[in-house]
Amino acid sequence: MKLTVLADNNTLIDQYFLAEPALSFYIEDSGKKILFDAGYSDVFIKNAAKLGIDLKTLDYVVISHGHLDHTRGLNHLIKLYKKSKFKKPKLIAHPAALMPKFFGKQQIGSNLSPKTMTKYFDVILTDKPYNLTKNLIFLGAVPRKNNFEICNICGDTLQDDSALAFRGKGGLTIITACSHAGIVNICEHAKNICRANKIAAVIGGLHLLGPAPKQISQTVKYLKKQKLQKLYPCHCVDLNSKIKLSASAPLGEVGSGLKLEFK
Repeated sequence: MKLTVLADNNTLIDQYFLAEPALSFYIEDSGKKILFDAGYSDVFIKNAAKLGIDLKTLDYVVISHGHLDHTRGLNHLIKLYKKSKFKKPKLIAHPAALMPKFFGKQQIGSNLSPKTMTKYFDVILTDKPYNLTKNLIFLGAVPRKNNFEICNICGDTLQDDSALAFRGKGGLTIITACSHAGIVNICEHAKNICRANKIAAVIGGLHLLGPAPKQISQTVKYLKKQKLQKLYPCHCVDLNSKIKLSASAPLGEVGSGLKLEFK
């Protein structure tokens, strides 16, 4: 599986890609082309063009959850599709991911109508696991089983939050966007769905922004026990949390334009 970071909060030195406080990954596996989240603006499209990635030939668009920093880029993807011929991709998401979300009176979710979505995507809404390829799986709804990763943002328990898992030779690679469900819950759910015991790597946002002491300590303890080959925290992980996470596994730097391969 090959993964390219199309949008992240950070950039990498001497790479000269754009960044924004959002996330978008491009994944290739078994001949399938997958866009995992679309960021907030057209940053992911500009970076993809610079990387020679053709977003008009996607097989899947997967939405991790419904917040605007992961869905609003779909507006720009549709604009791209309007300009030229494109392959209509399947859009995979939890049933609640595309529903309106508010912070007070402010809309903080996707602002596309169902009619517009179905015109440009074959929309598949499911809270069940969904195989994108033989070894790459959308995890569906993630059970919340521990008492230290409780997340209630703006009164929204974000039950639509999900992630991907890749079955590799050395174990699972967990690909997450924001981990509102909790990275420990996500990892345990992935193990159960994939019938695997070992996690080799984790990449993505872990929603560790000024976390409670118990949450960060229990997360570090769990990840250390997994004996990860590599941990790539990005997007919604603050500096103090990254420093603490460095005690759990070797950390990899993440930024727009980063290319990784997992076997």
